[in-house]
Amino acid sequence: MPELPEVETIARGLAPLLCGLRFTDLVALDSRVFPGRTDDFCRAVLGKLITDVRRRGKLCLVELEDASLVAFHLKMTGRLFVARPQAEPAPHVRVLLPLDDGRALHFADMRRFGVCLGFAPGAITAWDFYARLGPEPFDLTPQAFAARIGARRTAIKAALLDQHAVAGVGNIYADESLFEAGIAPWAKACDLAPHRLERLHGALTGVLRRAIEAGGSTIRDYRTAEGVEGSFQWSFHVYGRAGEPCPNCQTPLQTQKIAGRTSTFCPACQTGERKHE
Repeated sequence: MPELPEVETIARGLAPLLCGLRFTDLVALDSRVFPGRTDDFCRAVLGKLITDVRRRGKLCLVELEDASLVAFHLKMTGRLFVARPQAEPAPHVRVLLPLDDGRALHFADMRRFGVCLGFAPGAITAWDFYARLGPEPFDLTPQAFAARIGARRTAIKAALLDQHAVAGVGNIYADESLFEAGIAPWAKACDLAPHRLERLHGALTGVLRRAIEAGGSTIRDYRTAEGVEGSFQWSFHVYGRAGEPCPNCQTPLQTQKIAGRTSTFCPACQTGERKHE
């Protein structure tokens, strides 16, 4: 958390609040969240017109008029919102970016895993994390998705979580899409028939779109840019529901650790059939 739908929701919420304004200052309160050089950041970012706010993978990117960027990786508990700067910042605010209308973009992060970075035009491509991001799920055809994911020799759940394979997918939406596609999370990606992987692509993009429409999923900390909780958590079929009956067949849902993450699945509805079976 936050995953693709949450970051997409945040970016869409911030765009009308920020576009047409300029950052006038930088207040870096925590070097762990702001690891860059302040003078480089200020030179690249301050005083330039904000033209767009968009998402790439799980990154929220604020675009400036000369193609400079401010990148936020929210990690587990990062939040972005616009408010008046305060003499005593709100709890967990790590970076403040005052705006020329008197407000400021606040980056709060309770657990301090997130980062805020500024990039001069074109410089973000030298950031290894960004350069190695895989394609967006929505940018792949079902056939291209099947070919890309089907080349992986790992568990299909691990392949979905690999940001180099496909960008933006995390634990929640991997579990939900695998359930909808009827695929066991431990099944080897390379063992799955192309038509099953194509079906998974449809399930994944469908789940992601519905989650975006619901404003994302709020488990604990996530809020939209307007401070509102998401509502997709009320539509979960399997995530966080271990021991409850499967919504399709009533078999108790089970869990298994895959790629270091807990996967929740239905042992009856989700199978790991191989290509030749």
